[in-house]
Amino acid sequence: MIGERAAHRGADRLARWRSAPALHPYGVLCSGTLTVTGPTDGGWGVPWLDRPGPYRVTVRWSRALGLPRRLPDGLGLAVRVEDADGPGNALDVLFTSSRPGRFGRHLPLVRPDALTGPYSTLLSYRVGERERVLAAFPVPGRSGTAERTMPTLWQEVARRPVRFDLRAAAPDEPWRTFASLSLEAVHTAPAAHTVSYDPYAHSLPGLHPTARLRRLRHAAYSGSRHGRTSD
Repeated sequence: MIGERAAHRGADRLARWRSAPALHPYGVLCSGTLTVTGPTDGGWGVPWLDRPGPYRVTVRWSRALGLPRRLPDGLGLAVRVEDADGPGNALDVLFTSSRPGRFGRHLPLVRPDALTGPYSTLLSYRVGERERVLAAFPVPGRSGTAERTMPTLWQEVARRPVRFDLRAAAPDEPWRTFASLSLEAVHTAPAAHTVSYDPYAHSLPGLHPTARLRRLRHAAYSGSRHGRTSD
């Protein structure tokens, strides 16, 4: 389709020019722990969500457009849950800075500070028998420094764990927590060697993105990967 071809070409050219992903070109990798809390008000109908336990995670925190650090930008939190569905089978979830309201959770929000508000998947996930948006809410507790730019945040992760509550909600539901996320260490890596997250390729039975815009997003991901690997 025309839209998919345009998305592929645009992402390819931008990634080729940047020698980095078309969107979220530069970021910092963090390691940490995701702990599934298990059901509190009835089960989710998803084996992974209904089974409490800890998992190692690789998280990439980044700016969507790669604007100068002094400017607000869309912020991304890409989470890879290692061995979520057994050894070698990861779960990828991509969160974008947004608002928590019924409509705001579907729209990206530009802001200067990565810990002043939630991140959401924007598009719905199939969670058991319902469609729900997933979100990451920062847990208060950071130190009170005057500057709230991205470098300060990396330094903060280096000083202490940065925590999020992971929640899910349908339009007619309140947010329900299903896991906690703790970022515990920062790891630098060249853009060319960044982790490539794909929520469609790395999903779980009963927990996966809905089909809306799947082909368009897949075309953009494919174009970005092709542009990064081309001479």
